[in-house]
Amino acid sequence: MKEYTRLVLWLDYFNSSISRSEGRRVPLDRAVKTPSLDELVEAAKRAGYTPEPQIAAHPKRSSTVSGYVSVERTKPKSLVIKEVASSLRTLKAERKQVSN
Repeated sequence: MKEYTRLVLWLDYFNSSISRSEGRRVPLDRAVKTPSLDELVEAAKRAGYTPEPQIAAHPKRSSTVSGYVSVERTKPKSLVIKEVASSLRTLKAERKQVSN
């Protein structure tokens, strides 16, 4: 049975490598290139949520294994997506600086 107290945030929502029709939900200037499930979990934690990760295929791209996190529904989904996208971009930028 579907759990309506949680929001599902797919990796594809934040992936700049795919189009909006394939499942991206944020603008390209807020998206990141090929985010990992671990990065999404960390970004959700930084945004103040308690994520529960799952590996699965996104319905629009069923041939590609992806993943998602579910978080407690405390705000509108669009706001949660924006907050997590911001955290994810910051996380990616930090990791890029460390690797350089």
